[in-house]
Amino acid sequence: MNQVKTLTYEVKAHPDHERLRHIQLSDSMIQQFLSEIADINVERLEYVPFERFYVAEKLKEIAGDSFQQTLRQIIHDRSTGGFTIGVQGLTENTDDYIRFATAVTHLVGIPNFDSMSGKFYARFSVKHTDNSDTYLRQAYRTLELHTDGTFVDEPTDWLIMMKFIEQNAIGGESRLLHLDDWEDFAKFRSHPLASHQFKYSYADRGTKNTKDVVYHSTFYEQNNATCMRYNHQATHPQNIEQAMYLKQLQVSMENSPATLPVTLPVGQLVMLNNHFWLHGREAFEKHPELFRELMRQRGFFSQI
Repeated sequence: MNQVKTLTYEVKAHPDHERLRHIQLSDSMIQQFLSEIADINVERLEYVPFERFYVAEKLKEIAGDSFQQTLRQIIHDRSTGGFTIGVQGLTENTDDYIRFATAVTHLVGIPNFDSMSGKFYARFSVKHTDNSDTYLRQAYRTLELHTDGTFVDEPTDWLIMMKFIEQNAIGGESRLLHLDDWEDFAKFRSHPLASHQFKYSYADRGTKNTKDVVYHSTFYEQNNATCMRYNHQATHPQNIEQAMYLKQLQVSMENSPATLPVTLPVGQLVMLNNHFWLHGREAFEKHPELFRELMRQRGFFSQI
């Protein structure tokens, strides 16, 4: 790994996953950024799209000219394609978290409209009880590996998840799998159904607020490398053969030794290239007062 260190930030190996990078910002840089954009409230970010780029420019100015290039280089690099970064405990204000995350994402790309929230980001919670129609909020079961944006008709090149609040939570680590570490990758990408155009849709689910029906292959080529699109809850096989292919694929990924847990502290985000990273979540231990809140943004790359 090429170490990058400036007066304002340092790029390190992530302690939980050798492919990930962790970007350590200086405390003074974070404090200066939060001070300079304090007058841009979250409502302003939601209502005025150019303000999202304004906070990104402020972060870039404070971090230095190489910062944006560093983020883009990591997220596009097939050998890494992911990093963590955060505010390092210098604020617990969730509005600061949204401003910070929005600055980071707009240095890399543009978030898609999130139909679940009706905004460019979504906040959602996991707690002891759940009555939703998705595994996303069910705390006491494993959220299986998947990629984002499979069931909408728009590119989803990247995603971030940022932890806002966590109380009485044991477990619940992120589960990550890089395609190039999956021992059965070649087996499933060469299968006759690897190029089949599966139906993807959440139109029958109330919480997703989308009526899109799209057709995609599980594997596809991009930048001379094989990528993957997969979501077990949104894929609609049309016969037993297709269903067994999907079932066997998921069992292989879930049991792969390359599927690793990654801890994300409060106030930190993980950003992943959605074309070759799959993500999920470990189950929590039961607690009647369990509560976790996360933010999601996902979108497409800016032209470099």
